[in-house]
Order: sequence, then C-alpha cells, then structure tokens
Amino acid sequence: MRTFAEFQIMGRVGKTKEVGSTLRVSIAAEYGRKDNRGEFQSNPFWNEVTIFNENVIKWAKENVKPGDIVHARGTIRQTQWENTDGGTEYGITMAADDFDNITQSVKRSMERNQD
Repeated sequence: MRTFAEFQIMGRVGKTKEVGSTLRVSIAAEYGRKDNRGEFQSNPFWNEVTIFNENVIKWAKENVKPGDIVHARGTIRQTQWENTDGGTEYGITMAADDFDNITQSVKRSMERNQD
C-alpha cells in the first residue's frame, strides 16, 4: 500500500521570491464568511509553496504575477532544525509538484472563444 502526505491550494498569488535554487510563492486561500448582518467578511490565509523543479521555476517566473489565481499541488514535508538556543524548531515545507496559472488559462480560453 502506498502512503503519502499531499496538499492542494487554489488561491491568489501574493509574491514570489527566489531562495537558493528554489522559488517560493505565497498564495492566499480565502476562507470568507458572512457576518451577522449577512455581509461578506474576508478571511484570507496565506500559504507559502516551494517549487524545486528548474523548468517549473522558469515557467512561473515568466507567467505568474501577483493577483493571479493559481493551483498548486504537491507533497507536505515536516522539517526540523536546531535554533540558536539549542532547542528544536519545526516547520512544514509544501513542495509543489504541479503548478498552474488558472488566470492565464481562463484568458486563453476566452480569447479562443472570441475568434
């Protein structure tokens, strides 16, 4: 039996930054709700996804900008390290195996339909 730990996020890009040979993309997933008056209250939750594949990094740098809606899917890895006080710190790396710009896909589809 195969076991795995996986994530999937669809949201808006905040910013991208190069860290070593990787690209980190912050993505806001919206968990809004209506308040007591029935008005929508925004509640974004930011996630940082790391891209390791050189070809995907190149594509993302050329085709993704802040505000675009993207879909990212990949593996979750718990990491640990020793801090300056000698204690153990824990974190999570979300390594994107699949990364697509939904905004760009929708624009291409709309352009084809206008022709």
